Amino acid sequence: MTGTDGEPPDDIERLIQEVLAELGYSGDAAVVARKVKRLNLGLPAEDEFSVICAWLGRCRLVHKLDQAQAPLSSRDTFQVPDLLAAFDTGGPVLIEVKSKKSPTLSLRPDYLGRLQAYADLVGRPLLIAWKFHSIWTLFDARHVRLARTNFNISHERAMKENLLGLLAGDVAYVLRPGAGVHFDLAKEELIGVEGDAANFTETWKMRVSEVFFTDGDGARRSDLHGETQQLLATWNLETVEDHSPTSIRNSFIVGDGGVQFAHVALVHLLTWEGGRTGPPPWRQLLQAPKITRTIDDFGRALDRALGEKVVRYVFHQQPQTTPDFILSKDEAAAPGGAAATA
Repeated sequence: MTGTDGEPPDDIERLIQEVLAELGYSGDAAVVARKVKRLNLGLPAEDEFSVICAWLGRCRLVHKLDQAQAPLSSRDTFQVPDLLAAFDTGGPVLIEVKSKKSPTLSLRPDYLGRLQAYADLVGRPLLIAWKFHSIWTLFDARHVRLARTNFNISHERAMKENLLGLLAGDVAYVLRPGAGVHFDLAKEELIGVEGDAANFTETWKMRVSEVFFTDGDGARRSDLHGETQQLLATWNLETVEDHSPTSIRNSFIVGDGGVQFAHVALVHLLTWEGGRTGPPPWRQLLQAPKITRTIDDFGRALDRALGEKVVRYVFHQQPQTTPDFILSKDEAAAPGGAAATA
């Protein structure tokens, strides 16, 4: 519900109250509005995580769980988690989704206890998906530890026990420095000059005369696959501008350092494809037959770009502790780490 300028109307609470009155509800509309606002903050995170799981390629099913409970007294004992998901590895799991910008995720004992009670009741593992700024982790709820009053887990610990790669297929990758895209602009006509002889700005009428790509060796490449080219859109490229009397070359190249996760790359791809500045429409993407238009299989695109000298490393993260529900009966838990492909 928005006004003509896209903002909520000033009398939104009165309008909500009128709707509630039509429904036979006589409570405080301001309280309802605050609860709706909190709900609106939580649902996009659930939608985003569901889209990520669907896109990464190893998720067979993910759906929201209906959290309307009966009898009412059951709420004292059980808390229904946000999602149920089935991956290629292991059986179905329950997932509670959190989005917190603090480096420590804190859960009240009663809240966590109700979630675990529900998981124990249905006999399924309880995992927590946590978005810290733009990075998602997925870990077994049993890794949280009691602090003074609440159960906490640091982002560092969550990263070490991250199951998003093992279950959903997330990977980290590094592009090769020097890879990039370059635009040559020919100067055709000087439109004007502002400033003085020591400090001036020229305005030119220009024409794009050439567009080309380079790999990590700096070599010009006309044979890069379209998906390899699109990988550059997932990276924070450095801008270099070279001038000559007749042209300007704008280069957008990979610099030294940096690592990217596939699930973060998805946001960059969706932003690039949609030409938007705001967050992707996660709820709409849940119903879309195809989540991205430019890269069909991200893992395959990374493997191809390795051979084309645009990708330098691909890391397949393993958790320090592999949960029992992932291990086969004959396997024993082994220390985790990260396997790299170069």
